[in-house]
Amino acid sequence: MKMSKEYDNYIKEHKDAVMKAYTWLLDNYDDVLEISKYPNLKVNLLNHDTSKYSDEEYDAYDKYFYGGNRSYAVVEEFRRAWLHHIHVNPHHWQYWVLVNDDPKEGTIALDMPDEYIIEMICDWWSFSWRSGDLSEIFKWYDDHKDRMILHEQTRASVELILTMIKYKLDEGGHEVEGD
Repeated sequence: MKMSKEYDNYIKEHKDAVMKAYTWLLDNYDDVLEISKYPNLKVNLLNHDTSKYSDEEYDAYDKYFYGGNRSYAVVEEFRRAWLHHIHVNPHHWQYWVLVNDDPKEGTIALDMPDEYIIEMICDWWSFSWRSGDLSEIFKWYDDHKDRMILHEQTRASVELILTMIKYKLDEGGHEVEGD
């Protein structure tokens, strides 16, 4: 596995931004997160996306995002890496989608445990933290929500947490570290 400084920096910045999102949620809504209720959440967040360093993902992601080449082979390798990523990381909604062999059963969204919903939101929100515009997550969610296959309870939890974030940001709780 060839190491890419650019990709390594991206992973580090992403993981840092995920933790900033979590810290903000904890600072503003500690009653919601109730650490004792989710004993694995912080460990999950500290280990967030470690599979991106795996043989199944690292080179494919690096080539796709930093290699300057989107050939058919590079795209196919990335798609396989992405499939691996969502299948080993339960903070992705796709992890919880069951595609049945029986057409009568169809595709079913399983309800995500709350700790993975929180990690998923921190993951999405990390890009807003990196850009410095903490409200970007709301447009991103609006642009993507119709394509997400979510259990109705999972969707309700996601939208409640996003509403809570928006409420606090509208109140003025939006300082980004370094401001």
